[in-house]
Parts: sequence; C-alpha cells; structure tokens
Amino acid sequence: MILFLGLVFNFKYAFSQAIPRFNPDTLLTVKIDKDVVVKVGKSGLNVEDFIHEIVTDTSFYEAFRNMKKYSFTAENSIYTYNKKNKVVGSIYRKLQHSPTGNHLKIISEKSEGDLYKRNGDYDLTTLKLFDYIFMRAYKSGYTAEDDKSDDGSKSESYKDKLKTLIFSPGRPVKGVPFISSKTEIFTANMRQDYDYRFFKGMYLDSIPVYRFKVTVKNDLSKGEKDGIMIKELTTIFDQRNFQILGRYIDMKLNNLAFDFDVQMNIEMGYFDGEILPTKVSYQGNWDVPFKKEERASFLVLQKGYSMP
Repeated sequence: MILFLGLVFNFKYAFSQAIPRFNPDTLLTVKIDKDVVVKVGKSGLNVEDFIHEIVTDTSFYEAFRNMKKYSFTAENSIYTYNKKNKVVGSIYRKLQHSPTGNHLKIISEKSEGDLYKRNGDYDLTTLKLFDYIFMRAYKSGYTAEDDKSDDGSKSESYKDKLKTLIFSPGRPVKGVPFISSKTEIFTANMRQDYDYRFFKGMYLDSIPVYRFKVTVKNDLSKGEKDGIMIKELTTIFDQRNFQILGRYIDMKLNNLAFDFDVQMNIEMGYFDGEILPTKVSYQGNWDVPFKKEERASFLVLQKGYSMP
C-alpha cells in the first residue's frame, strides 16, 4: 500500500504546481488556445466521447511496453525535500537503453545529500519504487509477457494497482482500503461532484490537441471536497485521430489511514508512427502511520528512439 501511494503520478505547464517548491519540470509542451464550442451529437464532440475513449483506451499502456523494443536515451532527475520543502537530496542519471544485449548503460550518474540508509538502501520508499519501475524497465528488453506479474509479490501487486489508476482511470483500484471506490469518477454517483470541460491547444508546437479536463466542482462544501481523492484528471488527445498523448492526475486525501498530496504527468510522442513515452514528472508528499513522511519529485525524459 505504501509503495502504491509512493508513485501516483504532473501535466504542468498550463497547470499551477499544487505543492509550492522546486519543480524540476520546466519544459513547456502544451499551449492552450481557447474553449472548444461544445456540440452534442453527430455534429461534434461531447463529454461522453472523451469519457468513452479514456475508459476504453489501451494504447497509453502499450506505449510503455513497446518502448523496450527501441534504443533510446533517458535522463532521470530526482529530488527529496525536508518538511520546509527545501531540497535535501538529489540524483541525476543519464542512461542508454538497448533492446538487445546489455540493455542498460549508465552514461553519467551523480547524487548529493541524504538519500541512503547505513546499509546502502534508499531512505525513502518513493525512491525504491522509482527504481523498481524505471530502472527495472531500462534493464530489460521487450517480451510479450511484460503485462503479467512476475512473482505474485507485494511489489507486483502494487504495480498492478498503479497500472489501473494511470492507464485505466475511472475504474476501481481494488485491494486498497478507503480508496478503491474514490477512483471511479465516471460513475453516475460521482459525476455530480465534477465539472467537465475541453479546450483546443497545440502540443510541441505542431500537433493540434484537445485537453479534456475533469475537476472538482467549486460549489461543493469543504467537507465534500476533502472527501474526494482525485481533484483533477486531465487528458490530452490528438485532434486528428483522438490518440491519447498525455495524462495529468492531481490527488489529495487526508484520513486516518493516509495523508498524501501528489501530482503526476505523463506525455507521449510519435516516433515512426508509433506512440512512445517522452516525459514523466511527479510531485508528491505522503505520510502513513508509523512511517517516515516522504517528500519527493522527479522528472524522466526519454528521447532518441531508434530501432537497432
């Protein structure tokens, strides 16, 4: 459960940073033009069109599986913070992934500050999970079994829960007490708590996109807002083919079991006609009883995709 909460992912740029501290993500990729004129029915798009694509899409997850078929360069920047949100530790890595042979080559690596325990393990679970998801992927090549759990361990179980939340938003995340039903934001019961809007924009200065934004209604009481976990879910669609190119999630909850505030952004790009991940950014604070409070952010950039 702690691992699950430690990496719950930022579509910054057109969005304000929810946690007021250093933001490693300074790349502006989306420029929003104006509100889309909402047309209902065959004459144009409506809210149901966007929701249908979100809950049925599989290409977003496939992109992360397919990236391991390519050679590419990755840059990872990780930061940890104290309770005053001052940076106390950092890691920078530049890596080269290859789908064959020795899959991972570390080109450069630098770490500073208080990051490790005496035994050499990471001090924060967030950092452990970062390595579990990203470094593990860089060390492997593509196989048809990538979407199956390896060993039934708790880490694999948490990864499956993360997949559901990020790649299938709106569905319940089973097995997480006090949270599962709070992720079903497209049910009739929860729709009354959200506003739905979509806008036109440009992605990477060349791709016309829609930004479909789901946010908590302003006229709810403070108590009602506090009980809603997903504060915002924004999805970026290519206007030309309705392909999902990005997703931003803002989540916050404070109860007897959890206290967390996290934002995560994932972006994709086209490479020889295939959709592949280009950026993942995260800002998060989380605290659970009897565990050390964790404050961290990271930025993952992947580029230079090519077939061997």
